Amino acid sequence: MQAILVELITPSMALFFSACFLLLWMKSGLGRYVLAFAGAYLFSAIGFLVAISLSPDSSITFQASQLAYSIAGACMIWGACDRVKQPPFLKVMATIYVIAAAMLIAEVIFTRDAGPRLIISNTGYGIMLLVGVISLLSAPRRNLADNLVIAILALNAADFLIRPTITILIEGQIDVAAYHESIYFSLINLVLSVKAVATATVLFAACISDYLTRLKESALHDDLTGLKSRAAFEDEARNMMKRGQDEACPVALVVADIDHFKQVNDIWGHQAGDTAIINFGDLLEGTIRGCDVSSRIGGEEFCLVVWNCGLDDAARLAERIRFAFAQMEHRGVGSDIRLTASFGVAEMQKGERYESLFLRADAALYRAKDEGRNQVVTDNRSKTEINETEKQKTAANRAAA
Repeated sequence: MQAILVELITPSMALFFSACFLLLWMKSGLGRYVLAFAGAYLFSAIGFLVAISLSPDSSITFQASQLAYSIAGACMIWGACDRVKQPPFLKVMATIYVIAAAMLIAEVIFTRDAGPRLIISNTGYGIMLLVGVISLLSAPRRNLADNLVIAILALNAADFLIRPTITILIEGQIDVAAYHESIYFSLINLVLSVKAVATATVLFAACISDYLTRLKESALHDDLTGLKSRAAFEDEARNMMKRGQDEACPVALVVADIDHFKQVNDIWGHQAGDTAIINFGDLLEGTIRGCDVSSRIGGEEFCLVVWNCGLDDAARLAERIRFAFAQMEHRGVGSDIRLTASFGVAEMQKGERYESLFLRADAALYRAKDEGRNQVVTDNRSKTEINETEKQKTAANRAAA
């Protein structure tokens, strides 16, 4: 009875880790790779249960456990690769499994020595893991969590490739009828338990790292459009302006607002309004360069900071966006209806701070709205010309819009 309980430790741990990954996937909103890790531990448990439940003398024991372990390895590799958007080479792994399975069938037919069967199946697992490690090593950017995942998979691969051969060299021939009493079977129970804990710890750490990164990213980006949040945008705009001042490089700010947006929500509903906002955000990202930064800074208000771009060039950029948006259809809005947007543009002046530049661009935006909307208005006044009266006027216009 005690021996049976000891044998059940490894599959019980694997099932526990499978449940933990499944719960993490359900609660965290992380990608499908977490579900793949749950599948890996589930099939690992199945493989071990098959090995201890069926008679080692049965013709299907090794094939059944090999199939379960191979699926577990494929899930593990697929999940690790999917996590970092690398190809898992599933066809290559399937080919490795088929070759190993064919060799295993031949061994079962012609010999009663468990040693060659163990070497064939474990070599297959090791090669599959090496394929995954090679794919992960080619990932363009890696952090500590990524490197730990690669390291633990490489250690697992080395164990599968080396351990069976060394153990069998020490123990000699293992008759299949005595497999459960062999040194190898006792060793594998211990090794698999240690590997299950170590691998699960690394994978959990990687998943938690991904979750924390996603939380940080969500604070830096607008949930609806994916553009920079206002706080993140203002930080980047200030940094760009400082660099522009240091390098004597022009920097311009574009503020945009979708016209009559309240009517869109009132007539067609908030879902249609959200669609229009998403479309405008996609248009901005598809128009600007990699060195520029875009943001949704309010409900239907957006902002661009444009590097190495003077007032006229920034105005032409705004005009291209204005024209393109006026041609767009929006799901949920009448097919014959076209929405428009107004733009205010200002160029950074020597020694100017972000707050002053934004105020000038925002004032230009509200002049565009006052003058009929669906147009681009530039502001080329010096920052000293923005007096307190104009500030109050801009605030009043914003409240009335």
